[in-house]
Parts: sequence; C-alpha cells; structure tokens
Amino acid sequence: MAYDVARIRGLIPSLGDGWIHLDPQAGMQIPDAVSRAVSTAFRNAAASATGRHTSNRRSASLLQAARAAVADLVGGDPAGVVLGPDRAVLLAWLAESLSSRLGLGTGLVLSRLDDEANVAPWLRVASRYGAQVRWAEVEIETCELPSWQFEELITPTTRLVALTAASSLVGSAPDVRVAADRVHEVGGLMVVDAAGAAPYAHVDIHELGADVLALDASAWGGPQVGALVFRDPAQLDRIPAVSLDPHARGPERLEVGGHQFAMLAGLVTSVDFLAALDDEATGTRRERLETSISSLQGYQDQLFERLMRLLDNLPDVMVIGRASSRVPTLSFTVAGVPAEKIAAHLADRRIASVAVSRGTSRLLDSLGVSDEGGAVTVGLAPYTTRYELDQLVRELRNLTAP
Repeated sequence: MAYDVARIRGLIPSLGDGWIHLDPQAGMQIPDAVSRAVSTAFRNAAASATGRHTSNRRSASLLQAARAAVADLVGGDPAGVVLGPDRAVLLAWLAESLSSRLGLGTGLVLSRLDDEANVAPWLRVASRYGAQVRWAEVEIETCELPSWQFEELITPTTRLVALTAASSLVGSAPDVRVAADRVHEVGGLMVVDAAGAAPYAHVDIHELGADVLALDASAWGGPQVGALVFRDPAQLDRIPAVSLDPHARGPERLEVGGHQFAMLAGLVTSVDFLAALDDEATGTRRERLETSISSLQGYQDQLFERLMRLLDNLPDVMVIGRASSRVPTLSFTVAGVPAEKIAAHLADRRIASVAVSRGTSRLLDSLGVSDEGGAVTVGLAPYTTRYELDQLVRELRNLTAP
C-alpha cells in the first residue's frame, strides 16, 4: 500500500491553521494523540515516581515506558536510556561527566557539520581542561564529510569523537561507523547526535557504532524531551555522576532534577505514532518502526527529488550541498536577497521556514554563506505534500521575478 499522507495529516490538528509547515528544524507539528497523552498524564500522574500513591505508581510506569519507547526507536536497551529536558541539556551534562577524560595530552574530534548542541559543551570542557580539539571539515561543493579524514584526525590520544548522524541544515548524513570504528581502536568514545536523522532514517545504535546516541523528541513530533542512549548500559555506572542523588544508579546518574512525567507520556505516544505511519505495519514496536520509516522514506524520496529538480530550475536559487547520503532537509540562498527577507516573504504567504544568519551555524559561517546574507532551511515531514512544495517554489519564483 502507498504511503497515505492524507491519513497522517488528519491526525495532526495544527495542520488546519492554513500554513505550510516546512520548518521541522523548529519542531515537527504534534499529533493529536500526543497532546491528549500529555493532557491525561498531567491530570493522573504525580510529580514524583516514588511513593505508594496510585499517581506515583503511574509516574513510575510512565518513566519505564518512556525508556522502553526510546530504546525501541534506536535498537537500544531501556536500562541505557537517560531522559531530560532536551538533548542540548543532556549533552552538556554528559560533557561535564566525561570532562575528567579530556585533560592535557588528550584530544577530541568535532565536526563542522554538527549543530551547536553537540559542539559547544565539548569546546567548553576542552578549554577548561586543556584537551586538543581537531575539526572534521566538509567538502565545500557537496557538504559531505569525507570519512578518510578520520584516519588522520583520530590519534592514540583521542578520547572522544562527537558527530552528527545527519545535518539539520543541509541534510548530509556522514558515515558515522567509520569514525566509530577508528576511535574504538584507540580506546575512545563515540557520541552521535541523531536528532537530525529521526524520523527520516531507521536509526540503529549498534549499526552506527555509537557509544552514546542523542535524541530530541520534538524532532519527530513529540514533546520537548531529550534522551541519551548508552549502547552499553553498564557504562553509566563507570562514569562520574552529575545527579543530585548520591545513590543514583544507571540512567539516573545523568538525570539532574525531576522528570516532567506528562511529557514522558507524550514521548511514548509520539514513538507509537511513528510506528503507525504505515497502518499495515505489524510485529513488535521496533519492527513496526522499521516498516513505517521505510514507507515514509519511499514517499519522501520522491518528494525531495522533485523539490531539488524544481529548485535547480530557478536561476537565482542555489541549494547548498549535494551529499550523496542525506535526509530530506536542505538550505538554499537567493542571489542578492538576505535569508531573513526570504523567510519573511514566505511567512507572509503562510509558508514556515527557518532563516539561518551569521553566528547561528558554524557550517554556513565556514562556507562563507553567512557573509552573503545567510540561508533559508526547509525540510520534509511525515505530513508534507507535493502541493506544499510546489507552493514554496512558486513563491520563490515570484520573489526573484523582475
């Protein structure tokens, strides 16, 4: 059966606002089932998962269910799932915990392709303790991250590599496994930010070779909840804890403060929603996720190919990057028109996009795009239609018409 985008759109009430939502980087639109799950949990759960009251037990069950849902999404173990406000906060806590590994005489490798959430915490730790930072650079023409450079960047003193699974700006999906295998040879850790990859790809923590995987539920239509998934849950008890609880064990060692249990209920429902994108998917939730994401990919591949072809026919529009392995996200410029003006023009026509200007993207700054007024980022979502992409291209054509 073909991917039924009309059915999916009917499950997301906010799509009735008359806007074309091509800004998943700002958070995908939220399904009604997720909103209802959050609302119900706010009424029925307690602020604590400890205690004998029924509401406390509900909160404990929600926490357990949330760990299991995230584990199913990436093929991990629920015992290795750390939950928190968002991935940026969790990566900052992780960097603080691992800071003792990054002293003088050690090194870490970062990528120009990554969002700041997986760069800034590591730079702060390196600056504080004297670790040497090396950068993996992108190809200017394609925005690909060549895997051959990791052989030189990762040395016997390298303790950590932080790398994205897919860029949220240009869509490039680097070969994470090459870097992971290399850093493991020297005894280092691999931290992968998969926020830009889900739900576009079937994420598998073991196939990626990631020691820690970072996720953000808002990237696939969930609430503002982040997660770190440890491939080996036992590692959580081998790293310094940042928790306020001196007796914390397992994931709790990296969880500072309490949980928003209602948001965790929404997280579980959002993963279930992904698993049901293909209404013929059967089996375990992990199996249904694989089927549904594959169905979504087939649909989006056709849409994205069409979008690229239409943009290429606009003489004043330049798409940034042509990576061979990518997710359906791109950034573009319009000759002589600043990104903010492009985004404003689209917004006036009820088309939501993201303007990226100087200082907000290391990638675009390094490519010199910011010097020319920045770029506009758009991306596909499970509810994106061909009509919406045609409208985007039409408005860009109007913008550049003499």
